[in-house]
Amino acid sequence: IQLGKAFGATVYITAGTSDKCEFCNNLGADAAINYREQNFSEEIKRLTEGKGVNVILDMVGGPYFPKNIRLLADEGRLVQIALMQGSKAEVDFRSLLLKRVTLTGSTLRPRSVEEKTKIAQALQKNVWPLLESGAVRPIIHQTFPLKHASEAHRLMESSAHIGKILLKLAD
Repeated sequence: IQLGKAFGATVYITAGTSDKCEFCNNLGADAAINYREQNFSEEIKRLTEGKGVNVILDMVGGPYFPKNIRLLADEGRLVQIALMQGSKAEVDFRSLLLKRVTLTGSTLRPRSVEEKTKIAQALQKNVWPLLESGAVRPIIHQTFPLKHASEAHRLMESSAHIGKILLKLAD
């Protein structure tokens, strides 16, 4: 949300509770949609006057893939960064072709050291100044000592957190 706003984007988010939606609105989201109470596809269509969005950053995967393709504007981009609900989806490739969609799958783990270095340099140049100025701030939900890693993991699995869950290695 913060990076999108800092770079001039209109930011729509989905979350599963009204508290999370309110938090995201306060963080700067232009609209927060509770996917458990609202049809996010209809809401995005309404917000964009039927045009769709230019970029979707998706962590869900699986059943959301075809929905996301439908919500993209012409020449939109879908960036898949996780697969929380699975790695398989049925795809109608006509919609990809007709909209001229760009699909990117991205994860850092398999990248070479050289690629990771370039990414780190780009972050240092473009994002670090925003962190230093306070324009972007990390959102930390809770910090746990390493010996309570199982408790931290339970919190993560519950989806009750807003922001990052950290493990502290030493005092």
